[in-house]
Amino acid sequence: MTENKNHATAAAILPLVGGAGNVTSIAHCMTRLRLGLRDRSLVQDERLAALPAVLGVVEDTTYQIVLGPGTVARVTPEFEALVAEERAAAPAAPPAPLTADGLTADGLAAQGAAIRAERKARNATPFKLFLRRIANIFVPLIPALIGCGIIAGFNGLMVNLGWLPAVTPALAAIATGFMALIAVFVGLNTAKEFGGTPILGGAVAAIIVFPGVTKIDAFGQSLSPGQGGVLGALGAAVLAVYVEKWCRRWVPEALDVLVTPTLTVLVSGLVTVFGLMFVAGEISTAIGDLADWLLATGGAAAGFVLGGLFLPLVMLGLHQALIPIHTTLIEQQGFTVLLPILAMAGAGQVGAAAAVYVRLPRNGSVRRTIKSALPAGFLGVGEPLIYGVSLPLGRPFVTACVGGAFGGGFVGLFNQLGDSVGSTAIGPSGWALFPLLAGNQGMGVMVAVYAAGLAVGYAAGFLATYFFGFSRQMLTDLNADDDTGTGLIAASGGPTPPAPGAPEKTPASL
Repeated sequence: MTENKNHATAAAILPLVGGAGNVTSIAHCMTRLRLGLRDRSLVQDERLAALPAVLGVVEDTTYQIVLGPGTVARVTPEFEALVAEERAAAPAAPPAPLTADGLTADGLAAQGAAIRAERKARNATPFKLFLRRIANIFVPLIPALIGCGIIAGFNGLMVNLGWLPAVTPALAAIATGFMALIAVFVGLNTAKEFGGTPILGGAVAAIIVFPGVTKIDAFGQSLSPGQGGVLGALGAAVLAVYVEKWCRRWVPEALDVLVTPTLTVLVSGLVTVFGLMFVAGEISTAIGDLADWLLATGGAAAGFVLGGLFLPLVMLGLHQALIPIHTTLIEQQGFTVLLPILAMAGAGQVGAAAAVYVRLPRNGSVRRTIKSALPAGFLGVGEPLIYGVSLPLGRPFVTACVGGAFGGGFVGLFNQLGDSVGSTAIGPSGWALFPLLAGNQGMGVMVAVYAAGLAVGYAAGFLATYFFGFSRQMLTDLNADDDTGTGLIAASGGPTPPAPGAPEKTPASL
């Protein structure tokens, strides 16, 4: 009965604030539902204030609907679910079919967008949506990982050179402070992503890094601060969300403010201390040992497979499963050995795009797209090249993966030989990864190995695409003379007419 009442309240509020399309953010405090709105004029204030469950409205940086303690915590999840349902039900216009006009850069970009939309729809399976939620937990942490990683690398260089010994301890504190408390931030983001109260998720996750856990025995062993790491924090916060939701359902509203947070922290905290920390610690250790073993015994083969398959994993949405693995390795070893290998996929993409540029000397439209996207590609931002060039063309995407495989195999080979090359953060790729390199050798060795891996990826991607990236028919159709800058579209806006007596062109089989 209570659930129906909360759902009815949320359902009554949504159309009065302009519908799901007008809502940009949803949050709540102790008493208020706080909404970010696109268009304030769509809100029907008087009708909203007249709702029985609404105690008042407050307009600030967000539009705040006063529902009262206890009630707001129950209505907000219902409101979020209704917004998600309404957005999912909105019809999407089908992409226009590709014609001969689509053989320009604009046509390729349109087809790339259609492919991306199709992939997104296909990736909306429960498992992949779960992976997306996991990614949403860790992606907001990337800026801090990058900043702290660069500071750590700079500080290490200063220590090795003996520069400013009075300053390096301060830089070390700045670089490592975030990593010491990363479990807390994971807990906050996890609770937020799974529909709980963020601070409760952070409070439970904070137990993992509390120094006093050394006095606690679990499974016959003394715990250590940080045991379980980000995986333990993730599990603890998810558990806290389920405990909190159970409390919101059964605890009377008058006692909700006192009982729900207490039971959430107590129950989740006990399970974390006497179970999750140990189990997550064993899993984290196993991940680190497996990565070390894989690259030490079969580094070249493992790198070849990882570098070659990373772009397809991205297309399938499965790459998000690697984010907590990267973070666990960084937390354990100070760097992740997987990222430099996976970064070779971008190198293969750059090499493939360069080959497309060379093979289509008369298609000025596509060549301009490649010229504008290549600088971003060198810095590890591959989406413009993927969705604007290689993926719509088909074959060049496959040959780009071949380039990534050879680059990954090269870096993996050096890991197998004992020269580990890793990254202190996740996110950057390409040339942008140089400041974040770390490993078991000096900076000069790591830079040389990584740079050589990029060169191998560029060369392999270029050669594979140049010789195997196009069929004769594709070259004939795509290599249209284009002096106007509009590809196969004439300046008048219509299709370019064929020359007198010339055979009519048909689209390439992309």
